Amino acid sequence: MLRIAARKERVLPTCPTTEAISPKPVRITARFGIAVALAALVTGCQSMTPDIKESAFQPSNNPVTVDNVSRNDRLAELARSQHPRILATYGGEYSDPKLERMVAKVVGNLTTVSGNPTQAYRITILNSPNVNAFALPGGYLYVTRGLLALANDSAELAAVIAHEMGHVTANHGLQRQQKEAEEVLATKVVTDVLGENPNANVALIRGKLRLAQFSRNQELEADAIGIKASGQAGFDPFAAGRFLQSMAAYSEMRSVSGATDPNLDFLASHPNAPQRIDLAQRHARQFGTQGTGVTDRDSFLAGIDGLLFGDTPEEGYVRGNTFMHPRLGVSFSVPAGFVIDNSAAAVTATGPGDMAIRFDGVSIDANVSLADYVRSGWVAGLDEASVRAVTINGNQAAVASARAEGWQFDITVIRAGGQVYRLLTAAPLANTSLDPVARAVSGSFKALSASEKAALKPLRIRVVTVRPGDTVGSLSAQMAGVDKKLELFRLLNALSPGATVSAGDKVKIVSDR
Repeated sequence: MLRIAARKERVLPTCPTTEAISPKPVRITARFGIAVALAALVTGCQSMTPDIKESAFQPSNNPVTVDNVSRNDRLAELARSQHPRILATYGGEYSDPKLERMVAKVVGNLTTVSGNPTQAYRITILNSPNVNAFALPGGYLYVTRGLLALANDSAELAAVIAHEMGHVTANHGLQRQQKEAEEVLATKVVTDVLGENPNANVALIRGKLRLAQFSRNQELEADAIGIKASGQAGFDPFAAGRFLQSMAAYSEMRSVSGATDPNLDFLASHPNAPQRIDLAQRHARQFGTQGTGVTDRDSFLAGIDGLLFGDTPEEGYVRGNTFMHPRLGVSFSVPAGFVIDNSAAAVTATGPGDMAIRFDGVSIDANVSLADYVRSGWVAGLDEASVRAVTINGNQAAVASARAEGWQFDITVIRAGGQVYRLLTAAPLANTSLDPVARAVSGSFKALSASEKAALKPLRIRVVTVRPGDTVGSLSAQMAGVDKKLELFRLLNALSPGATVSAGDKVKIVSDR
C-alpha cells in the first residue's frame, strides 16, 4: 500500500501472502434461473474463499470519507477494519515497485493542489482484473490493476484518482450517511402514518429518487473537483472524458463476453452516460483547448509494461474454451459456444439452451469411494440407480444424474492428485443435449504433465513500438491467450474503429511472453 501525502515519504507495500491453493466454490451467475437450479442441486458446498458480503466494503458512490483522520477516529478505524476485506474481495495487493513508483508520482503531483494538503492518502493497487477505483475513510484510495491496464497515460490515471480524492474533499460519505438516515426516518413515518395506501407508495418512491439524485450529484461534483485538481496539477484535463469513454467501451465488451465480475467494476457504482462525458469535457475547456496539459504517456506505459493481465496463477487460466490450473495441475474444456467465466467468486461456463457448467473441488477421506461420496447427501434429487464408478483419463471417477425444480443435472466427481473435483452440468428438462455435453466436458478433464504446467504463463501487458509496415491488424495478431484480439487491441489502446497506428507509436498488447 502506498501512503501519499504532501512532502511525505511513500511506504512501499509488502508482497501479499499466498494461502494454500484450492479450487473456488462455483456458482452460476450469468443466468438467474440456472443459479437457482444449481443451488437446489447442491445442498453442501465447500467454502474456499472468504465470506465476503457486499456490505463489507463501500464502493466509491457510497463511501464514508473524512477530510482529516484526526477529526473522526471512529471512521478512520472503520476504514482500517474494512481494508483486509477489500484485499480479500479484490485478490490482495499487487506488488510491482516500478508500477508503484509511477502511481506514487501521479498521486504526489495531485496532493500539491489538494483542497486539503494535510490529508494523507494511502493508495493500494489491487490484484484484480476488474476495472475499479474507490475511496474509504481517512484517505484510503484503491485502484485495480485492471484499471491501470485500461488507462493509456498518466493524465487518465490522475483523473480517476483525483475523482476519488474529490469524494474525500467534499465529505460525500458523511453527507450520504446523513441523507440515508433522513430517508430511513421518513420511510418509517410514512409507513406508520399512511400504511400501504397509494400516497405512502408515492412518498417512498420520491424518497428513493431523491437519494439516487443525491448520489448522481455527488459523482458529478467529484468529477468537477477531480478535473479541476488534475488540471491545476498540470495534467491534461480532457483525460477524464477520454477515460470515461474507454470505460463505456470496456463495459459494452464485458457485457457481451461475460468476462470478470461486473459487480466489482467501476461502472457498477459510478453512473456513466454521454451527458457525464459531455460535462467532463465542459469542465476541461475551462483550462483551454484540446492538447492542454501533460499526458506523460511514456512514463505511464513504462510503469505498466509487464503488468499482469487477467487471471492469476492462483486462480487458473482461461485459454479459449479450456480452463487450466497450473497450481492444481488439472484442466478441462467446454464445447464451442460456451463461455468460461473465471471470476473472483466462481469458475463457470454458460452455453446454448440455458446450459451451464460449474467446477469446484472438495476434500474427502481417501478411503471413501467416489460413488459413496455422491450418495452422501449433498445432491438433491439424486437418481440413486444412476450412480456408477468409471475411469476418466486414468483417474478414478463417479458419475450420476439428478433432477430438481425443473432442471436436469449430470454430476461427475474425479479424484486426481489427492484432490476430488466436481463437474456439474445443468440444463432445462426439455434440453436433449445434457448427456453429450457433460460427457465431452468430463472426458476432457485431465491432469497436466510437468512440462504442460511449466509452459503455462500468465498474460501480461507488453508495450511495443510500432515498426514500419505494422498495422492494427498485425499488432493485434501478436496477442496471445485472449479472444477478439482486434477488438481488445483497439479497446486497450483507445483506438476508434477507423483509427490507424504510425511507426514509432507505442501500443499495448497482451502476451504470455
